[in-house]
Amino acid sequence: MSDPSFTIIPIPGMPMVEAGDNLAMQVLDAIAAQNLSPQAGDILCLAQKIVSKAEGQLIDLATIEPSPEAMKLAQETDKDPRLVELILAESTEVLRQREGVLIVRHNLGLVGAHAGIDQSNVDHGSGEKALLLPKDPDASASAIRAAVKEETGLAVGVIITDSHNRPWRMGTIGAAIGSAGITVLDDHRGGSDVYGRELKVTLINRADALAAAATLGMGETTEKIPLVLIRGLPAEESDQNAQMINRPLEEDLFR
Repeated sequence: MSDPSFTIIPIPGMPMVEAGDNLAMQVLDAIAAQNLSPQAGDILCLAQKIVSKAEGQLIDLATIEPSPEAMKLAQETDKDPRLVELILAESTEVLRQREGVLIVRHNLGLVGAHAGIDQSNVDHGSGEKALLLPKDPDASASAIRAAVKEETGLAVGVIITDSHNRPWRMGTIGAAIGSAGITVLDDHRGGSDVYGRELKVTLINRADALAAAATLGMGETTEKIPLVLIRGLPAEESDQNAQMINRPLEEDLFR
């Protein structure tokens, strides 16, 4: 599908993003500050945090009134009832719980801890805050892609990355929760392996693989690099999006 040779370029210098900021222009300015220019086929990988902040998804916990359900679940898991209320509001179901942990199915279809709600790398100076996922990460990626094309005339890919835990594996890994302009799932089913045997289940998740690579360039703690440019893959046009990654409920063998 693609040339295996490509470059991951961390882009430092992004400003602290605030609600209402023009994120696409901030991305282009940060790239220009590194004496780089976008090229057709580049893939821009943005950390979920800056997208959520720009879209006003930072919530003051003082404004949250916990429901009786949230109060009960908070007591069982030893969590802030206000945070639990947000988790429930952002989710369709609670799948697992234990002290300190709530595994839920997010409204977007993602399964993970705490509905992706994060309190790290957020300014709590004026009161405790919580950062929600973007309401529609695929739409966010499409809007950024369109804005970059309008400004530069170039078609680039966009991936919005987030850190995910996986069952039976320790540690977090970068995953794509939003994308635009790239092949998300590369389907090899019906093809052949090197010995001519038919491939029956080979469905490659390119978006998550690229997001994981980008996350290595971003870092996960104090690096302050929420933007990575991936260069060297063939230019492509695709209408696939990250929503396609979620496994249909009828195929979930662990329900």
